[in-house]
Amino acid sequence: MSNPIFLFLAFFLFGGLSYGQTAIQGTISDPRGEPLVGATVVIQSTNIYAITDEAGNFILTFPGELPVRLQVNFLGFKEHVLEISSFPQSPLSIRLEEDLELAEVLITARRRTEEVQKVPIPISVVGGSKIEESGSFNVNRVKELVPTVQLYSSNPRNTTLNIRGLGSTFGLTNDGIDPGVGFYVDGVYYARPAATTLDFIDIEQIEVLRGPQGTLFGKNTTAGAFNITTRLPTYTPEARAELSFGNFGYIQAKASISGPLSKKLAARVSFSGTQRNGTVENIRTGNYINDLNNLGFRGQVVYNPSSNVELLVSADASSQRPEGYAQVVAGVVQTQRSAYRQFDQIIADLGYELPSRDAFERIIDHDTPWRSKNDLGGISLNADIQLGTGTLTTTTAWRYWNWGPSNDRDFTGLSVLSLSQAPSRHEQFSQEIRYAGDFSEKLSGVMGVYYLKQKLNTAPYHTEESGDAQWRFSQNSDSPLWTTPGLLEGYGIRTISTLESVGAAVFGQLDWAITEKLRFLPGIRFNYDKKHVNYDRQTYGGLATDDPALLALKQSIYSAQNFVAQVENQNFSGQATLSYQFSKQLNAFATYSNSYKPVGVNLGGLPTVAGQPILELAEVKPEYVKHYELGLKTTPGKGTALNLAFHHTSIDDYQTLVQTAELGVNRGYLANAEEVRVLGLELDGNVRLSPTFSVNGALAFTDAIYASFPNAPVPLEETGGEQAFKDISGGELPGVSKWAGSFGTEYSHKSSFFGKEGSFIAASDLFFRSRFSSSPSPSQYLNVDGYALVNARLGFRGKSGLSAFLWARNLLNQDYYEQLLPASGNAGHYAAVLGDPLTYGFTLKFDL
Repeated sequence: MSNPIFLFLAFFLFGGLSYGQTAIQGTISDPRGEPLVGATVVIQSTNIYAITDEAGNFILTFPGELPVRLQVNFLGFKEHVLEISSFPQSPLSIRLEEDLELAEVLITARRRTEEVQKVPIPISVVGGSKIEESGSFNVNRVKELVPTVQLYSSNPRNTTLNIRGLGSTFGLTNDGIDPGVGFYVDGVYYARPAATTLDFIDIEQIEVLRGPQGTLFGKNTTAGAFNITTRLPTYTPEARAELSFGNFGYIQAKASISGPLSKKLAARVSFSGTQRNGTVENIRTGNYINDLNNLGFRGQVVYNPSSNVELLVSADASSQRPEGYAQVVAGVVQTQRSAYRQFDQIIADLGYELPSRDAFERIIDHDTPWRSKNDLGGISLNADIQLGTGTLTTTTAWRYWNWGPSNDRDFTGLSVLSLSQAPSRHEQFSQEIRYAGDFSEKLSGVMGVYYLKQKLNTAPYHTEESGDAQWRFSQNSDSPLWTTPGLLEGYGIRTISTLESVGAAVFGQLDWAITEKLRFLPGIRFNYDKKHVNYDRQTYGGLATDDPALLALKQSIYSAQNFVAQVENQNFSGQATLSYQFSKQLNAFATYSNSYKPVGVNLGGLPTVAGQPILELAEVKPEYVKHYELGLKTTPGKGTALNLAFHHTSIDDYQTLVQTAELGVNRGYLANAEEVRVLGLELDGNVRLSPTFSVNGALAFTDAIYASFPNAPVPLEETGGEQAFKDISGGELPGVSKWAGSFGTEYSHKSSFFGKEGSFIAASDLFFRSRFSSSPSPSQYLNVDGYALVNARLGFRGKSGLSAFLWARNLLNQDYYEQLLPASGNAGHYAAVLGDPLTYGFTLKFDL
């Protein structure tokens, strides 16, 4: 373990101060005394709530006046209401009674605290305890618990987060468009997709909202949102620490300490560190790469000057320093180019052979180091002010992202692309003001304004540079000039670009109780977006020559480009939902919404004709979304929830990333598909069969196609044919499995361990998905086979003090691809992002 982890852990374990109790704390258990994990405790008529941890414990920070009424809910148990007239001298001990009535966890997605089963939105909720115990310490692992989520990452910058197959472009990232899935942490929007690859820090709960959510959140979200809440400071001292060890040298340390600084001021500090050796061997260097090397820190201070005001200052910083994100050659496609331009002939002429033709041997010989320097952080101020029957919230935030990569984009030991680097610096400032509350006995709602300003710079420039083997991969004729010594070696492009964007919105949603059972929820949003780009790309290096023929060869590989683009757009969008409660066990809803993704700009280089960039491709038209949803939320029996949703989404001018053979647009370029259609059915539920045994599951069917895309680029195997474009209307969207699902079980048995009370538990999780396309234009070869993953854990969950678990991920050691990517230049070979092999280890937790 590295020194920083030890230092932070020591500070958190032994550096805390002790103060008197000024909060309500306790334990929630079942009739047999077994702790209930994930029970919700809320102070009625407020947004103050807590969720019980793995020991059934909770702490409610409450600086207001007494008396208050606590409401406790848990799946399959009677609701428990307790009036507190004075602060308890000892922690509360509350036992719930089993009942046919079903209560659920609380959510805040609609800006107020409410039970998830009563909200007319399809939502998946994952609690902090589930995240920790299942080892789901980032979004890539959470997707195994929520099958409607897709995440693809060839490195942190090139990350795609989608819900139901929609949200962001599939493949390599182009910075010129906005994501369609909102990623929020404590109400702050994170604009960069790299945030989804970082470790979670002290998470309370994750809510995954499916479908457009533009009338509830500041930033428009056309496909859904991740609404993440962290554990907040407490007025009762607490500390927790966690240590995990596993194969591949895996070490993870987490710790947090919280407590009062005064009667009206409390703080929390949290830390996470993860290290693991690599799973891919570079036989050129002898190193095992694709390791983990993550550090994260979060600090929070809450100030309650009165019972009606809460101010929260949060600061966080996370970094990744892996030698990683290397891809392994997974196959070679015969393109329609001439025989001498096929990959196997090219490497034979150069006297080279791949170290392995089997990707799952996990061997590479790359000559360019893989590096991913990923830093992300920021500071925010949130104020919640109780006004009348509602809450006025203002959230001000500044965030940064620094990116410093090194990649080997030819995926071989040859020096073809010797450099492929896009170091960047991003800053964002956001301001949201909203009011949520009751306007009358039958009318409630949310209304707000939002402002987001972003600036993205190259830092200092992006580089693509050819090596001594580039001439053979680029050779497109039998001219002897291609063999000119040093013609392309060291020849490349440096790009300096700046993207400045401003987005503003006014949004609101009402909830009108027409009758006791029928509700109408209309919402509206006005967007304004403006983007300004300065793009300057210059060539350098290679053979110094005045020969026009040699210069023409060089220019056919890389050429200078320079353009300035300014785009702006405004739009009204909205939604309408009807919700009907047939009984306490059955709620139904129907939603229609239209939504909008802002106008975009190409920032990865433009395709050329006769050496000149096609400037009209600099602008990418906005998306226009029409969405329909029908849903049922039911509690059919004791301790049971079962939900069903049907969705249909059509998108005009769908923003997609398309691959091209031109090295000058190595990351592909943005284009608009005329129309995309996605429809599907989703079933999810959970059953508590007894106080000791519970089952949960989710199943999603998704059919996602290009309804109309007559001029799409050809797939890899058709490169070099008579046509550079083809009609792929009716073809499947990339990254979307028709079937995906998850299934989990947990058994607990009350016992003791080393004299400590608690429960022995055995739990497992299964995630599966069917085959999916890994190419923006459907390909015969770039398809990922379906796979299934089994994760399991066994251990002791203490009521307090020590907990210990043995765990295994990918228990069956399934070989699987997460993504397939063609190499730059479309020579015919393609590479894979490999899923992790079997990993196992043990975890120790301490609650102090």
